Amino acid sequence: MYKIYHNPRCKKSREGLKYLEDNGLTFEIVKYLEEPLSHDDLVDIVSKLGVNAEFLVRKQEEEYKKHFKGKTFTNDEWIDVLIKHPKLLKRPIVVRNRKAVWAEPADRIAELQ
Repeated sequence: MYKIYHNPRCKKSREGLKYLEDNGLTFEIVKYLEEPLSHDDLVDIVSKLGVNAEFLVRKQEEEYKKHFKGKTFTNDEWIDVLIKHPKLLKRPIVVRNRKAVWAEPADRIAELQ
């Protein structure tokens, strides 16, 4: 079973969802803007992606530029930033078992099969 961290208003996120549907894959949708992620959720995602939490920050967002640009944070501090400002989380993120991908483009989901 796949899990997609999804923002319905995001074109790339909708493309990831469509990929899952078009390929007949079983999945769960997590609308992380409505269902806030916990610290443990984000630690797990970062671990499965094999990246630093800062990698998941959408640096083109005005909120990032206004409040966080040029600042240095630890991995845990970036996780806290993403919890408090979920709009800054890159999407879609798709998880399966012990692996995850940032599915931009959507066909990166194939790496989880």
